[in-house]
Amino acid sequence: MKRDTTLRGGSPDLPPDTFLEWYRQMCSIRAFELAIVSLNQAGLIPGTAHLYIGMEAIAVGACAAMKGEDFLTSTHRGHGHAIARGLDPGRMMAEVLGRSDGYCRGKGGSMHITDISLGMLGADGIVGGGIPVAIGAGLGTRLKGGRSVVFCFFGEGACNQGSFHESLNMAAIYRLPVVFICENNLWALSGAFAEMSAVGSIADRAASYEMPGEKVDGNDVEAVFTAVDKAASRARQGRGSTLLECMSYRWEGHSIFTRVEIRPQQEIEEWKQKDPIERYRGRLLKLGIATPSLLQRIDLEVAAAVDSAVNFAKNSPPPDRATAFEDVYS
Repeated sequence: MKRDTTLRGGSPDLPPDTFLEWYRQMCSIRAFELAIVSLNQAGLIPGTAHLYIGMEAIAVGACAAMKGEDFLTSTHRGHGHAIARGLDPGRMMAEVLGRSDGYCRGKGGSMHITDISLGMLGADGIVGGGIPVAIGAGLGTRLKGGRSVVFCFFGEGACNQGSFHESLNMAAIYRLPVVFICENNLWALSGAFAEMSAVGSIADRAASYEMPGEKVDGNDVEAVFTAVDKAASRARQGRGSTLLECMSYRWEGHSIFTRVEIRPQQEIEEWKQKDPIERYRGRLLKLGIATPSLLQRIDLEVAAAVDSAVNFAKNSPPPDRATAFEDVYS
């Protein structure tokens, strides 16, 4: 019997366990990133990392709309996408620490975590670099007659790159099954979105390529899921791509190397009051999907899992020098 969601305030018609899993995933992403902060302070991270704290609802909501045969392309800020897609946190943390048990055997670091078996075509340290990769995957799917959809994540800073415009144009011409997901956190490396874009909304650019464009509350995991699921369904029907602009905010500096914060402190604090995890926690309690004790148990389980991931990474050996040139090319 189909469940009535009227009293759920418009929530997707999904089992309660699904909503609890979304909460768990968001908490897992937050805990993973906080562990990286501690590891960096201890001097254990050989490279850099870009934290996803504050943006967890986008990755979880979007990846919840993915099917097993789907693909995703990520960004330099990609830990959230990887965890939401189901990658192993232990192997992810080993990669961040540059250890041999990492997904790229310790050679890629934080910005290049990849798992082809799960459709994770890789994070990409080049701004906008993953967008053409998504086009290639979408075209490959079309040529093979498959039904896979490609979920392409990128930040608002990538939207002024030529790769963005060229890729959306090609996606529109060939009606490729790609969902373009812009994570607009209002600030790129060295400038505000408002100062670097002639238009106030990335979603409005969709009209240039005759595809649907929609601005989404990126701090509302259910809103993200609903929008992405609709776009993915459209793509599976052969109706082409969609451009979604998910509005959110990163709490931390651009990377763990950031020493001087260029954003207004008041703005940062205002966005922290919109915490997507606390917001969803309150919603689950209000709707009776969870109790405080149940959510506390999930919090403890998440903390234990991340501790286990950190221990796994610390105990993983560094790559053997003799393997330096292995896996460089496919």
